[in-house]
Amino acid sequence: MNQDKIKKIILIGYSGHSYVVADILSIMKLDANFYCDSEEKLNNPFQLTYLGKEADFLASNLYLNNRDNWQTFVGIGDNNIREKVFNLLVDKNAHIINAIHPKTIIAASAIFGKGVMIAANTTINPLCKIGNGVICNTSSSIDHECIIDDFAHIAPGAVLCGNVKIGKRTFIGANAVIKQGISICNDVKIGAGACVVKNITEPGIYIGNPAKLLIK
Repeated sequence: MNQDKIKKIILIGYSGHSYVVADILSIMKLDANFYCDSEEKLNNPFQLTYLGKEADFLASNLYLNNRDNWQTFVGIGDNNIREKVFNLLVDKNAHIINAIHPKTIIAASAIFGKGVMIAANTTINPLCKIGNGVICNTSSSIDHECIIDDFAHIAPGAVLCGNVKIGKRTFIGANAVIKQGISICNDVKIGAGACVVKNITEPGIYIGNPAKLLIK
C-alpha cells in the first residue's frame, strides 16, 4: 500500500478502546498517525498527531481539500456515541475502514458493514452478517447465521450460538452465552457471564443464568 495513504488514517476517539484499534491497525500494517477527540490527550501511547474535534476537522479545508486521502475509524466503545460519530462521518462522505485482527477465523461467506472491529482470536462462522460499527471483542465466538445489527458490542469471551440475532446498540457482556435461535432487541445490555435462553423483546439490563431483567 502507498505509504502516504497509510499515514492518513485517523482514529476518532483516543482512549482505551481506540488503543486496541490502533494496535490492530498496526498489525494490519495500516498504522494510524492522527486522532480526533474533544481535547488533546496527555496520554499518547501511539504517538499520534492531534487534529482537533472531529466535527471541526471534518469541516476544515485540510479535510475537504484532501478527502480522498483520509481514512477513518471510530474507536469509541460507547455504542450510542459510536453511532452518532459514525453517522457524522457518513454525512461528510468520509472513508470508513474496518479493523480486523489477522489472528481471527472468519468464514468466507460472512458479510461485514463499515467501521467494524474484530479483535484477536475471534471466530465468525458461515453466513453471519455483521453491521456497521460493530465490535466483536477478544475471543468472542459468533456461530453460523448470526446477525449482529449496527453498533452492537460483543464483549470478550461472549458466545453467540447459531442463528442468534442481536439488535442495534446492544451490548453482550464478557463470557455471556446466547442460546441458539435467540433474538435480542435493540438497546439491551447483557451482563457478564449471563446465559440468555429466551428471546428479549424489551430494552433493559439483563443478568444471571437464566438471564432476567434487572433494570428497564
